[in-house]
Amino acid sequence: MFKTLHPNIRARIIIQFLSKVVGSMIFPFMAVYFTKELSSGVAGILVTGNVIVQFIAGIYGGHLTDLFGRRQLMIIGEALKSAAYLGMLLANSPAFHSVWLTFLMMLVVSIAQGMINPAADAMLIDVSTIENRAFMYSISYWANNLSVLIGVMVGGWFFQTHLFLLLVALFLLSLLTTALSIRLLSETLVKKGDTVKNVGVGAVFRSYRKVMIDRRFLLFTLAGIAIMTVEFQRNNFVSVRLAEELKHLTISFGSLGELGLDGVRILSLLTAVNTIMIVLFTGPVAKWVTGRGQNRIMYIGFLLFSLGYAVTAFSNQLVILFAATVVFSFGELLYVPTRQSILAEIIDESSRGSYVAFNGIIFQLGKILASLSLMISPVIGKYGMAALLVALGLLAIGLTSRALLIKEEPSGDEQPTEA
Repeated sequence: MFKTLHPNIRARIIIQFLSKVVGSMIFPFMAVYFTKELSSGVAGILVTGNVIVQFIAGIYGGHLTDLFGRRQLMIIGEALKSAAYLGMLLANSPAFHSVWLTFLMMLVVSIAQGMINPAADAMLIDVSTIENRAFMYSISYWANNLSVLIGVMVGGWFFQTHLFLLLVALFLLSLLTTALSIRLLSETLVKKGDTVKNVGVGAVFRSYRKVMIDRRFLLFTLAGIAIMTVEFQRNNFVSVRLAEELKHLTISFGSLGELGLDGVRILSLLTAVNTIMIVLFTGPVAKWVTGRGQNRIMYIGFLLFSLGYAVTAFSNQLVILFAATVVFSFGELLYVPTRQSILAEIIDESSRGSYVAFNGIIFQLGKILASLSLMISPVIGKYGMAALLVALGLLAIGLTSRALLIKEEPSGDEQPTEA
């Protein structure tokens, strides 16, 4: 089925895969880099600032892609990334070293990515159909997970000892992805009227006003925030609990020896199982999902996802933890492509860039709410946290269901009254 997808879709999946393979060898470890060069406190500030910059750039990029088109912004973004990677390469070369130039170049990468992401997401919607979107998003999700798995494994071994060589590979590959973007991508948006006068901050606010009064989309977004709050517990409550409660665990393999585990190692194993399952089962699940009722599959995915994570919030039994990981992994396989496909259906096609850019808020707020849950976890305990995660999954189902019901109401009920 991959060959039947639009050439832009195939090109985007390939370009994103190549970019993320090498990028994942470096960027997940930049907090370690800044901690080593500066301090953990400064590293936290820099990494957080970088996330904020990318989100703001994404919001602006979503507005620009609705004005100037998808292809142009994606090419400019890829070219900016190439220039930034060259700067990072020079800042970490044998002849010159600068942590602050490295950080500045990271900000440029974040700005470039903020331009690329909404343009690419909007382009995928432009050239896909209702029938093939679930399959398209499943394959994209599979490629993304596979690239991250390869990148993190290689980066974990070589980041601290061969950073310069990794940056060389990242720079060369960015030149290739820029060339592929120019060669393979075609424009999918017809420009309307004079766009230059609409690039200011005021125009951005006017553009997102339509998004902010779209009640259906806002409910759908709130549901996304709820399910993302569940997902980001892995790096917050679940990781902290496992590290505190499972400090010394030994597994005997008889004559083959013993394996010493602690909470951190167990978490890494659970993460590996999750990623491997996504890589192995995305294809079969994508074929099964295609052509079936998207709503029900998404709701089942939400439920399995939250139930699986709820178990990891309280269990200390390895078999149960791995079984729970299998459960939430299947939930993830079910809800990710179907939610993306439904999102493509409910957004206003004239402002696709703005809508998909604003949808990125689910990841940022999900991270924030997941980190805040650490504050209440001592009060409600691990079983209370498990109940909270199930409640968030049910909330996601309820909010999404309400949002999709609004779609069936007469259009006049959805439109605000003009003064």
